[in-house]
Amino acid sequence: MWKILGEDAIYIDIPETWKRRMLAMCGEGEKEDVFKKIVSGSEVTYLLNGTTEEHTFFINLSDDITPEQIQILADVTLDILKKSEYPCIEVEKQIQRYQIIITNYHEPEIIGLNKTPGMSSGAVFMPIIKGLSSPGRENTNTVRDNFW
Repeated sequence: MWKILGEDAIYIDIPETWKRRMLAMCGEGEKEDVFKKIVSGSEVTYLLNGTTEEHTFFINLSDDITPEQIQILADVTLDILKKSEYPCIEVEKQIQRYQIIITNYHEPEIIGLNKTPGMSSGAVFMPIIKGLSSPGRENTNTVRDNFW
């Protein structure tokens, strides 16, 4: 059985269980209110690396979160995990290695209905092509001297 911060969870519920438990365990205060606001409005995803057996929780932030708020988020997260009487993740009574990644990176969509503007396959490579063919850039693949 999987346990996330002391609560039983099935694999597909791990991110939501982790998010719910972190919100419940954060306590009260000014920093904790910032933590609750950010985590409540963020998507939490989970990844298990089967090779290293390391568990990763991603807190995916929106772009309007300030660096100060990110620092508060990190501080409160660390406080919760240090003070918790439960391990972050436990599988069949074995405490597991884990990491928490706070990010606001959004993978651009190249195809599909929600395609990111300017990210068609040609647009992705245009900066590279322009960099290679810009005026003033020496083309080392041409012959300079007349060797006849």
